[in-house]
Amino acid sequence: MTVVAALLSWFLVGLFIRVSKARGWGQPVRKDGPQTHLIKEGTPTAGGVAFVLALAAVFFPLYVTGHAGGVRELIIMLGALAMGVIGGIDDVLKVRSRMVGGKKELLAREKFPLQIVVALVFAYFAAPLAAHELLPGFGLWGDVALLTFVMVGSVNAFNFADGLDSLLGGIAIIVLLPLFAVSPSAALLTAVLLGFLWFNAHPARVFMGDMGSHAIGAIAAGAYILYADVWLLPIAAIMPVVAVLSVVIQVISFRTRGKRVFKMSPIQHHFEHPDIGWPETHVTMRFWMVTALATAGVWWLLGGRP
Repeated sequence: MTVVAALLSWFLVGLFIRVSKARGWGQPVRKDGPQTHLIKEGTPTAGGVAFVLALAAVFFPLYVTGHAGGVRELIIMLGALAMGVIGGIDDVLKVRSRMVGGKKELLAREKFPLQIVVALVFAYFAAPLAAHELLPGFGLWGDVALLTFVMVGSVNAFNFADGLDSLLGGIAIIVLLPLFAVSPSAALLTAVLLGFLWFNAHPARVFMGDMGSHAIGAIAAGAYILYADVWLLPIAAIMPVVAVLSVVIQVISFRTRGKRVFKMSPIQHHFEHPDIGWPETHVTMRFWMVTALATAGVWWLLGGRP
């Protein structure tokens, strides 16, 4: 069914591109961002909507017929879809503001409470089913607090790791490879991302948007919690972790000292800055390489299996 998922994603993403172009759903590009990105102005965004739909369309028939795992998989998928809806609201606001004006996106103070609510519900049901012991001696609510933090952190880390052609899709596939054989949701997400990357390869014909990145972060967190070890996730997802930390460091430094640590943030744009000058494709490939090495280390720590 992974082949079906990949082909359905490829079809839906291609259809989404055609509809987006016909309706003018193009991506605005930050004028203070990398100057090489200005040529991307107008590229269809929110392509994650299409591959998340493909993911759900394949998963739920399999789950109902008993071919997509048990309750762990349902918890992961429902958490991912709920997070995806939050990201999707952001995507709709961005497209709508470009077309008719109005609110441009969800503010952090609006987005975080929604993410926390979804993460709390996920954590409550996931904590008793975690593959490894979480916080010995802290009880259920200690574990719930930890998993809530992990889920929200993962969603935002993977979101900040987006922004370059193929970057996040490739990172996510690599991070999920150790769990491909044991988690149907991880396997299906890998498949639909392949269909998406057909169009997202440089130069991208479509961007992912927040719905896709939120769903990816949720599935990565859920799969590592329920099938591997939550403490291994930040190792495999080292580049999303570095991306979100670069934003946090940049904001704190600027607000407290009036100075920036990085040329730009998230860190992938730092390397694109003219003072450093890495081409976009070089940044993507090197981030993939670091992720592959880190994930190989996780595979070794798992003994070659989850």
